[in-house]
Amino acid sequence: MPFGRSWPAIVWLARWTDRGPYWLPVTDPLGATDRLLELADTLAGSWGARARATTSAGQERAILRLFGVSGLDRAGRPLAAATVDRWLAALPGSLGGGIALPFAMALLEYDLDPVQLAQDITSGAVDLALEAELLRRPDRRAVAEAEATRLAGAAVERIDAERTVRRETIDVLGDAAHPWVGTTVLEPDVTDALEAAPELVAAGMDLLRVEIPIGRELAARLTDAGIEVPEWRPSQRASQTSPSGRSEPVEPAPTGSQRALTELRRALDQAAAERRGYVRLATAAPALWAPESAVVAAFERIDLVASDPMSEIVVDGVDPDRALADHAFAHRLHGRSGTLVAIGAGPLVVGPDLRAGVPSDAATRSGRALALQLISVALARAAGVPPAQMVAGGLPAWLADEPSPAARAIAEVVVRRALFPDLALGIAEPTGPHAEDPAAAARWPHILGAALVHAGDVAVVLRQGQRDPWALARGTRATIGVAAEVAGATSRGALEGIARQHAEGMLAAATATLERLSERGWSVLSDDPSGIVARRPLGSDAVAERTETFDPFGATLGSRA
Repeated sequence: MPFGRSWPAIVWLARWTDRGPYWLPVTDPLGATDRLLELADTLAGSWGARARATTSAGQERAILRLFGVSGLDRAGRPLAAATVDRWLAALPGSLGGGIALPFAMALLEYDLDPVQLAQDITSGAVDLALEAELLRRPDRRAVAEAEATRLAGAAVERIDAERTVRRETIDVLGDAAHPWVGTTVLEPDVTDALEAAPELVAAGMDLLRVEIPIGRELAARLTDAGIEVPEWRPSQRASQTSPSGRSEPVEPAPTGSQRALTELRRALDQAAAERRGYVRLATAAPALWAPESAVVAAFERIDLVASDPMSEIVVDGVDPDRALADHAFAHRLHGRSGTLVAIGAGPLVVGPDLRAGVPSDAATRSGRALALQLISVALARAAGVPPAQMVAGGLPAWLADEPSPAARAIAEVVVRRALFPDLALGIAEPTGPHAEDPAAAARWPHILGAALVHAGDVAVVLRQGQRDPWALARGTRATIGVAAEVAGATSRGALEGIARQHAEGMLAAATATLERLSERGWSVLSDDPSGIVARRPLGSDAVAERTETFDPFGATLGSRA
């Protein structure tokens, strides 16, 4: 329905979901939600095309992992990372060409397996510059392409096998209904995590979330910037009963390492078999880790992965080209592996407030977050992640500390349900100072219940704190059950009062944010008018436009375009 700019009016917007229409009353003379989706799709289209034509050090490490490079080098560094570092140091400017073909050429020339070759590269015994020269010969290039395609095919076969195992395991054990109740595994060492996980499952948790440790590249960059990086130290425990039931020593490892995730996956499967219900494993990766996180998720049957390029750019200070390229690569793998992609409710953007010297209101901050979430969702769609594999964050983390948080929470989920009618939502309890405040912690389950009444399909509710996981799970399920009863016993009406004001402010701020991003780029999110790029963001020196047209995964994962 067309409206002139000078004719504000209250209109009703309906978007259909599996539970019927969600009606959203807004002051919307120009069709705010349709405009938002159009702006987000346009930005995602242009940025996504550039991202798919770009590679990075993280992507090249992920390719080596897919080719079978695993473990550590002789100095104790991740072997894939050390190999890429050595390759780039020996051949500056070669990033755009990719490591796949030189590596495949060397495999054939030296008749080694991928791990042995990677060890020889890191030790200096093999120099990929020689293989790069051989690729100039059409006959040698042809055999290298065939070998790289074979390695890629074997990797995708492994990915498909894990996807099949997930499906068959769920068929045998059964699956919990939405929303799944989840919590974060707090133990930093795999030995302690293996002991805690079965108890959490027995208490009623359907999903366990693990935080991935900071990767080598990010740690080095933070250290160079003078930022202290926390150092992981192994647990004092000497042994642990393995998931197979045999008492044997467990080599110390961070809980989020690939080796530890392999053990956790086995432990969860055993606990799930005893409970007769599938248990999901989720990971949250640090900045600059999206491609490798996707490989680990695909190989180790991780069920849900947090993936939010906008948060990496705004919160972590990652170079936009690097973040978008890394997540575009990761999305291709997630789409094939069946891993659920969790996209947060959007980062907190305060740069414009710092620049203006005036703090914005809650609705404006929520609108900026919503705008960036819309872009992240659109990027994932464009990269081939189907709606059934996406979980959109329903509530920003800071919302619980705002005045009238329950009314605002209702507005947040109603707006997102209108914008994402085909996506499940996810709601996570805030961490940090909120978790330490007894009053805030006591209030949050009630905010959750109010939001659930209006949220429609919610895939997961993530709770924090494990002093009594049994009470935590019981309380969360009680909240979910009461909210479902209220939703089933009432009809959805108009938003009023604070909820309506918050929704309208969100939509206006989100529209303004996307319009300014389209016109002026990333500088609109920064407190520096010259833009984020002027600050030499993280990873900007390890991203390059692709100069090699060959894609070993083109036949199995589809074209990058």
